Formats: sequence, C-alpha cells, structure tokens
Amino acid sequence: MTRESLLNIAVLAGFLAVAIIASLSGQPYLVTLATKAVILGLAGVGLNLALGYGGLVSFGHAAFFGIGGYAAGILASAAQNYEPLMTWPMELAGTTSMPIIWATAVIAAGLIALPIGALSLRTGGVHFIMITLAFAQMIYYFAISWPAYGGEDGLSIYVRNSLGALDTMDPLTFFLIAFALLLLVLALTFMATRARFGLALAMARQNPLRLTSMGVRPFRVRLAAFVLSAMAVALAGALYADLNRFVSPSMLSWQISGELIVLVILGGVGRPLGPVIGAAIFVLLEAWLGHLTDYWQLPLGLVLLLVVLFARGGVIGLLTGRNANA
Repeated sequence: MTRESLLNIAVLAGFLAVAIIASLSGQPYLVTLATKAVILGLAGVGLNLALGYGGLVSFGHAAFFGIGGYAAGILASAAQNYEPLMTWPMELAGTTSMPIIWATAVIAAGLIALPIGALSLRTGGVHFIMITLAFAQMIYYFAISWPAYGGEDGLSIYVRNSLGALDTMDPLTFFLIAFALLLLVLALTFMATRARFGLALAMARQNPLRLTSMGVRPFRVRLAAFVLSAMAVALAGALYADLNRFVSPSMLSWQISGELIVLVILGGVGRPLGPVIGAAIFVLLEAWLGHLTDYWQLPLGLVLLLVVLFARGGVIGLLTGRNANA
C-alpha cells in the first residue's frame, strides 16, 4: 500500500472520528462543519473528474451545484406547501424523499451539462473557461429573475428532507448520509479512472492526436467526463441545500466555481482525495480565521499561493513527497 493510499484512509477515518467525537461531546456545530467539508469535498471530487483527470478548467460548475440545490428546494417546497409542480399534461407533485431528490438533481444537471459541454468543448484554453463561466452566469441571472421560487431572496426548506426512518435533522445522521455518498462517488470515480474510460480521458488530456489515431474521438470522452462531473457536483448541491435548509442564487455564482477550483488545487489536482483534503482545509480556515477577521480570504489566498509555488501536487503531494500528478 502506497503512502498516498494510507493518507487517504487516514483522512476519511479522521472525518468520521471528528464527527462521532463531536456528536458524543455535545458539539453539533463541529459535526455541521465536518458535514459541510464532506459536501464541498464531494463537489470537488466531481470537478476533479473534469479538471484533474480531463484537464478541463471549468469556471461554470457552480451552475450544476446550484441546479442540485434548486432541485432539492423546489421539490421540497412543493411538497411542504401541498402545491403541485405542474398540473398539465399530468399532475406532478413535490417530494421530500432524498433518493428522488438526488436522482432529479443528477438527471437535471446531466441534461443541462450535455448541451453546455457540447458547445464549450468546441473551444479550448481560456475560451473554454470563459464560455463555461458565461453559461453559469446565464443560469445565475435566470434564478435571480425567477420570482416563483424566491428570486434573489432564495427559497427556504423548512424541514430537512427524509430518508426512510432516519432522523435527518440529527447532525450526526445527516453527516453519515453525506459521508456515505462521498464514499460512493469516490468509489465510482476510482473505478471510472482506472477503467478504459479513464485511460482514454488521460490520453485526451495528454495527447489527443494519438487517441484519435486509435479510433477514439477525444470530444466524446471529454464530454462524458464533463457530464459525469456535473452530475456529481449537482448531488453535492442537493445535499448542501438540505444542510442549510435554504437555496439561493448565490449557489450559482462564479465565486462558488472559484471555491471548487481552490479545493481541488489545495488538496492536489488529479488525486482522488485531493478535493476532500482541500475542502477540510478551506472549511477550517473559514471557521477559524472568520472569528478573527472579516478578511479571512487573504490568508487563504496566501496558502493557495504557497501551494501553487512550492507544492504543485497540492497538500497530498507535499505530504507524500510526490509533487507530480498521480
């Protein structure tokens, strides 16, 4: 077992231990912080599939994060207010069932990511960054001008959505739900990147001409990675809306896209648990420095600068002594 594998296991065990110990010691705030880090880590893992493995620097993944959040908010709001989502051509009711909400968020993000990716991937470099940002901003302004679901003020979810007989309002229970989904997405990502698809994606990033000569179109591989990445980020967005019991256009803003990129870079681009470690560092700095100053982003920026200059493999590369991508 490699040093990085041991570090990954230690990180996951650390998350679990912190949440359980904090819950047993009566500190639900710490459990909530751990849950936030897990959810942001999940979103980072999704982005890492496109950014780390596919080399697609997307500045528009906040769109999918927000789509997941609005899927949770709209379905839950309709169910709690006993209002159907639509009545023609068939009546469609809301729901507070987490599995249905997750499936809706993932499918909606996939359907929206498909045309966005198909258009964006016809460009490259800075043009790809800007066109993904443009699409995200279009969705952001649409949410602001959508008065049926709160517009600029957002939408409240009065009671956290349900999962069977589990008490999802309990901080530890909700943490375990988010943690289980993180493990599932990590496992699926690991299998995908180690399979033929992952090899083709790596080749599409490193040498697309050679991949084309082997009879595989890089465009299709990149598009698949982009869509799968969006679906994972949307799942995290649905969980984030449930965590806060609130969804607003801020989940769609370009700042969220920037934060997700920061998570990936901090932990390690192209490393399975890089975004998870990056999310833990981000949440800890936000909670700790936020008590000291309103300008906590400044020291975070200095940390990110140091990582970029002296630890090209992120925190994982620094700890394992491997600064090249895995």
